[in-house]
Amino acid sequence: MNNFSFVKMSGAGNDFIVFDRKNNPGLTLNSSIIKKLCDRRNGIGADGIITISDNGKHDFIMEYFNADGSTGSLCGNGSRCAIKFANLTGRTKDKNVNFVSNNKVYSGKIIDDKKIKFYLDEPADLELDFNIYAFQQSITVNYINTGSPHVVIDIKNILKNPEDLSSGFNDLDEVPVSEIGSEIRYLTEFAPEGTNVNFIKIDNNKVAIRTYERGVEDETYSCGTGSAASAIIASLAYGIEPPVTLLTKGGEELIVDFVRKENKIENLSLSGSAKIVFTGEISETVFHNYRSQNA
Repeated sequence: MNNFSFVKMSGAGNDFIVFDRKNNPGLTLNSSIIKKLCDRRNGIGADGIITISDNGKHDFIMEYFNADGSTGSLCGNGSRCAIKFANLTGRTKDKNVNFVSNNKVYSGKIIDDKKIKFYLDEPADLELDFNIYAFQQSITVNYINTGSPHVVIDIKNILKNPEDLSSGFNDLDEVPVSEIGSEIRYLTEFAPEGTNVNFIKIDNNKVAIRTYERGVEDETYSCGTGSAASAIIASLAYGIEPPVTLLTKGGEELIVDFVRKENKIENLSLSGSAKIVFTGEISETVFHNYRSQNA
């Protein structure tokens, strides 16, 4: 049996297992293997898995898998980590990078050794100030798709006690993100794909954020597309001018910049840290066992 080499990376606390397919030609992934590898107790542990492949026309191809094995949506912090990895492995020609993910071409920029910028597509499906029912109450929320679908909630719109109208949350740390997020994620309003759920508090023109991510099915330390969604909502609903600074659960800052033309958002970008946490190898036996169990 051979070993597969990997790199563990963090994008502002959002962590990923990265496989270079050039160095792992026999790598085969399925949902069971992905779940095993992302398990924080019995595997390597991560919010998702990224594979990097060479591409003649563009700098590289990125495949992204959520921790539950699902795929198909955009990962902003994962894209920034992929750009960093491609640069470290000699795939990029200069500071401007272009790559393919989900059969679409994206671009980014290497700002410096620590900071990577990623350019997102123009967001879609914007809906401001509508109500949903969750956490035993009606909650005013916002919705936007920044490559992945996101609900954005100002925590002052959630009551700790539905029977007490004065019991709103003032502290983001007090919000039961996983409890409320998991309920909203599966509401019929967002079927069939479901949604990610972001909780924000605005203070001194900065946006503190916590995110429940579908596919991880739990809170993550940061979410790139969620930060982009929350920055746009903070601008449209609360007048925060871009670039918007977001303070993540992990304590790091993400910067979201864009041009706002009425309710239309252009030149949307996400900037922040991307780094290698450690490198390692994992036995092919792990993959073989899970392929056999699911054959």
